[in-house]
Amino acid sequence: MSYPLTKTMAALTAGYAVFAAARPRHLSSALDETGAAAQATDRLAWTYAVRDLSTSALAFVPGLAPVAGLLRITGDLGDAAILGATGPASERAKLAGVPLTWAALNAAALLVDRR
Repeated sequence: MSYPLTKTMAALTAGYAVFAAARPRHLSSALDETGAAAQATDRLAWTYAVRDLSTSALAFVPGLAPVAGLLRITGDLGDAAILGATGPASERAKLAGVPLTWAALNAAALLVDRR
């Protein structure tokens, strides 16, 4: 199987990873954070960049696209759980909703590709 949708999602995720590395302040800006909180969130964005680039790259290694898809889904579900439980109360729905959406898209891509 070639897993074209899973690879497309991996490419989109890699695009986000490059954006997160180049503009880590996008997360703290969205949360209206400043100072130490913004710096901590910037570090989080860089960790997302590294994780997302590495898992996305796996999708293009022969035979590993389904593994990459599963890693993306579990990573996004973990992000949703952690950010949704620990983020600012006023932003928790957004903080959980974005990674849940990505998890759902990755799951749908993987399911369609497996058929």
